[in-house]
Amino acid sequence: MNSCTPTDPTAPLDQDLLDRRSLFARCRRLIIKVGSAVLTAPRGLNRVMVHRIADQIAELRHDGREIVVVSSGAVASGLRKIARVERPLSIPQKQATAAVGQSFLMQAWEDAFDKFDLLTAQILLTSEDLAHRHRYLNARNTLETLLDWGIVPIINENDTVIVEEIKFGDNDHLSALIGGLIGADLVINLTDTEGLYDRDPKSHPEARLIRLVQRVDAGLLKCAGGEPGQLGTGGMLSKVNAAKKCLASGIPMIIAPGRERDVIPRLFAGEMLGTLFNSEQRVYHGRRVWLANLPQPAGDLILDGGAVLALKKGGKSLLPIGIREVRGNFGIGSPVRCLDEQQRIIGIGLTNYKAAEIEKIRGHHSDEIAALIGYKHSDEVIHRNNFVLADQV
Repeated sequence: MNSCTPTDPTAPLDQDLLDRRSLFARCRRLIIKVGSAVLTAPRGLNRVMVHRIADQIAELRHDGREIVVVSSGAVASGLRKIARVERPLSIPQKQATAAVGQSFLMQAWEDAFDKFDLLTAQILLTSEDLAHRHRYLNARNTLETLLDWGIVPIINENDTVIVEEIKFGDNDHLSALIGGLIGADLVINLTDTEGLYDRDPKSHPEARLIRLVQRVDAGLLKCAGGEPGQLGTGGMLSKVNAAKKCLASGIPMIIAPGRERDVIPRLFAGEMLGTLFNSEQRVYHGRRVWLANLPQPAGDLILDGGAVLALKKGGKSLLPIGIREVRGNFGIGSPVRCLDEQQRIIGIGLTNYKAAEIEKIRGHHSDEIAALIGYKHSDEVIHRNNFVLADQV
């Protein structure tokens, strides 16, 4: 982790944003992400810690709040069950270990919630499940139904079938996506550190905890570094990137020390634990939340300088005349990345035409579309309402 000062820990902070007791009291629907570093012990899954966290979640449920748990730990559970010490390195080994451990992990959560007469539901996802709009909506409908029934969904990435092309990256990213999916009021990310520091506390004893972040910028991302844990795929950089996605959707997120006793009720009591990411500036609503969080777009469009300027500065739609190159084979309504001629990402949008049709109309004026492909859906290849800028994601 590099030294940085994205928010001076000693400077006066916005008291409204720091009023955690009030913020947490308003939260009715929460995502609680529990990382591998919290759930694991030297021999694998730490069942005692699972029960401690379930006890705290049950207290929130008793107060009428809706909770979705994003739980890591399948690989750690598998290691414990098959008596392996070292973390598997190859993809088949990881998938096999996760396959052994997932049922063990889920049983631990079921046992922990059963003493409160709370039912749980297992949901395993890949990025493809959220990259397609109808599957995204199906996932949301399922979660809404489970919450209506008073059931606690336990979500994890489907490590048993995962390949790089359909991987979220880590459960930090997944928790941010689920927050946007169901319109959560707060995401609590429980990890093995106190929060985000202004420099690496392991090598700098004078490092100070950053209590409040109102904007995630390049300096903060540099500060976060990126060292994943032994049994987890995400480091602090992953958590800060997840917080950036949450803020774009108008969702506060807090990175908090998951191994602390009663950390969740202490947060709700207003105790100054961890790092709170909170802002009054929401960037995206509705469909744009989904677009901003897409894990894997279906293709790329390379744009000329005029089109880049129109999208970035003018808030305009993308017209065919500004497209220089089409990459990928995608259909109408597919999410695609828009890149400039230096391969820098400008944003992501939904196309009104197929890849093959865009190939025929690129570089032409909109009034030529019908003559070139036999019909005209619209003047725009991507309408501005179906486009999000990358620097706001």
